[in-house]
Amino acid sequence: MTVTAPVIEIRDLHKSYGSLEVLKGVSIRADRGEVISLIGSSGSGKSTLLRCCNLLEDSQRGEVLFRGEAVKWAGEGLARRPADRAQVTRFRTNLSMVFQQFNLWSHMTILQNVMEAPVTVLKRDPREVETLARSLLDKVGIGDKADNWPAQLSGGQQQRAAIARALCMQPEALLFDEPTSALDPELQQEVVKVIKDLANEHRTMILVTHDMRLAADVSDHVIFLHKGLIEEEGPPAQLFGAPKSERLQQFLSASVPA
Repeated sequence: MTVTAPVIEIRDLHKSYGSLEVLKGVSIRADRGEVISLIGSSGSGKSTLLRCCNLLEDSQRGEVLFRGEAVKWAGEGLARRPADRAQVTRFRTNLSMVFQQFNLWSHMTILQNVMEAPVTVLKRDPREVETLARSLLDKVGIGDKADNWPAQLSGGQQQRAAIARALCMQPEALLFDEPTSALDPELQQEVVKVIKDLANEHRTMILVTHDMRLAADVSDHVIFLHKGLIEEEGPPAQLFGAPKSERLQQFLSASVPA
């Protein structure tokens, strides 16, 4: 039987900012088609871990692997950096990230925003990319906004455009960093629906979220981070239904609306 390597694997990752150690030895993996949610209070290391997955942050110890291929490092400790820039570019183009802030280019239309990276970074045929981009905008429910400027869209529409932009790279995995937290509750639901649809398509995703209902609905595996370590992890029914850790119990109690 052939054993397929995880799409993303993190082994014993340590990350510091100067003397502040944010990640203290974290290991996670996301297999193909699996949705992993990272939950925890602010400052627990969730977003830092996600940025380390995509090599937007350099770690000081531990391994980052994409489809079984480990990042090559040069230097040690706070001086450690990826040694192969071509490898970093290859990894990043296969791990599309959706941020809390939409980061759309204001001087480009929504269609141009979605097309930009595949055309300029991947050197794909603009006509083929345009066809794909329009289909993805339809997929996230804003096909009629293709020729609009970002400022003409609501926050929920802009975030859906950012998801279409990430999908247009045709990545191996999607990384979401608090994709709904900058939106009011009504607009959040527009984005939640898109994320649920992607999960139902068995897309590989790692999701940092404060939305416990979303994490429960879409995840195959949930990881609770506390003070830079994994306090508890498991399937959502276990973590949300019968949490073992007292700290997780406190966190979930505080996360449930009154």
